[in-house]
Amino acid sequence: MRLLLAEDEKALSKAVTEILERNNYTVDAVYDGQSALDYLDTGNYDGVILDIMMPKIDGISVLKKIRNRGNLVPVLLLTAKSEIDDKVLGLDAGANDYLAKPFHFKELLARIRAMTRIQTAHTSSRLTIGNITLDRATFELSSATGSFRLANKEFQMLELMMCNPHQFISADRFMEKIWGYDSEAEINVVWVYISYLRKKLTALHANVQIKAVRNVGYSLEVLP
Repeated sequence: MRLLLAEDEKALSKAVTEILERNNYTVDAVYDGQSALDYLDTGNYDGVILDIMMPKIDGISVLKKIRNRGNLVPVLLLTAKSEIDDKVLGLDAGANDYLAKPFHFKELLARIRAMTRIQTAHTSSRLTIGNITLDRATFELSSATGSFRLANKEFQMLELMMCNPHQFISADRFMEKIWGYDSEAEINVVWVYISYLRKKLTALHANVQIKAVRNVGYSLEVLP
């Protein structure tokens, strides 16, 4: 599971990152609001830990901007402020939860688990792009001409691409998201699974294709 941590106190950011990574999260750490926006524009995250008081753009403004863009990624606000008005402001701006400093790492982990679990529960069980549909409950990929039950990693790769259509996802990103940061698998395993998916899409007469750009990544595109 991949998280974005936006916290300008570098010592705290380092400590939180280490705790999260020890609990099997992949973490991208940034130190100001503008960088947080840039990362959210180009990356796909399962959750965001967002400090309110940050340089360049404050956390509330970052939150409002991503919600206005339709980004529903779960957001946990992290701040030294504990007044009720600040909590209400953050929650009204679209935050999923709120944690005031100082905090215990066990509580931080519990809140991250809770907000990502709720997001998963509210996520649609079916994804559709072009003439294909992916059922998240059964791992079934189908079109009007037939269906396949995908293997676990095939499913995860296609789900990631269908959630981010027309966006290139690098092989490194697939490795981090699906095989895990500490995996011993070689990066060419990504190409192998892309090949499996392409064959299934062809067999289903899909009007979408997996486009590859060297040194950039893979994207799911609807054929003209």
